[in-house]
Amino acid sequence: MSTSTLQKPLLGVALATALLLLLPAVAMQFTSEVAWGPGDFVVAGVLLFGAGALMVLGLRHVTGIGRQAVLVLGVALGLALVWAELAVGLFT
Repeated sequence: MSTSTLQKPLLGVALATALLLLLPAVAMQFTSEVAWGPGDFVVAGVLLFGAGALMVLGLRHVTGIGRQAVLVLGVALGLALVWAELAVGLFT
């Protein structure tokens, strides 16, 4: 697998990450209930891009719709658990 075949999907992941990060950035302009600092945006960006990239790379190696679904659900669940822990200390 060459890097050129990964550039387009990973660019899509980067674009989706940027668009998702625009949501709290815009919300911060209208309400004081959303108060993210620069570090929050960096961590969220790394988590979102990392999860998306893991899905892109994993889906290229996993065959079968069932296994692909398990991969996507597993990565999404892992992302949700880490996000919840960082946001509200779900497990501590």
